[in-house]
This record gives sequence, C-alpha cells and structure tokens, in this order.
Amino acid sequence: MKVIIDTNGFMIPVQFGVDIFEELKRLGFNEFFVPEAVIFEIEKLIKRERGSDRTAAKVARSMMERCERITPAAGPADDIILRLAMEMGAAVLTNDIGLKRRLAEKGIQTISLRQKNKLDFV
Repeated sequence: MKVIIDTNGFMIPVQFGVDIFEELKRLGFNEFFVPEAVIFEIEKLIKRERGSDRTAAKVARSMMERCERITPAAGPADDIILRLAMEMGAAVLTNDIGLKRRLAEKGIQTISLRQKNKLDFV
C-alpha cells in the first residue's frame, strides 16, 4: 500500500519519539512517497527554525531518503498532496487538521499520530 508523507509527518520521530516507518509498516504500508513541495518546506524549516524544530527538520531531511520523490506541478503542498493522493490511490500521513479535513471530504485514507505514541487511521 502507498502512503504520502506530509511535512509534519516527518517531524513526528523527533517531536514524539515514534518511528514512522515501523508504524506505517505495521499498518500495512510498504511504499513511501514525498512530494517535492514537502522537501522544499523542510529545507525552509532548516534555514528558518532554531533548536528542536531545526533538529526535527534535519532528521526529516535524512528520512526522506527512504521515500520515493514525486515531482508534480507547483502549488501549495497541501493541494499537491491532495491531488497526488487521489491520482495514486495513496493514503496520507499528516497531523495537519485542515489537510485531514480536506482528505476526509475526498474519502482519502489518512494516518495521524494517536496518543502521542503510535500512528493510526483517522
């Protein structure tokens, strides 16, 4: 099964100590994707943030190597993720409330952090 990982999904390991890849595998996912827009957002965070947020962004950058990069048209990351999820039939890992709402409206499977210690379907 395919899953697209949003920017804040990549931040979970440092912020909450949860291994997102092990958790996604536990839920049955074996293909991981990262849109170029998410890569761009994480690079911005590395340049802009300080402290633990910057560390989380650097760890996120290294974790992206385990994902297949997707290069869609330009636009806001949330719009790109929504469009790609529909086109690919993929689920999305995100903690973004607005994006989760938009994904639910389109019937797209969403994974999110639960109880600050595991990932689960929304």
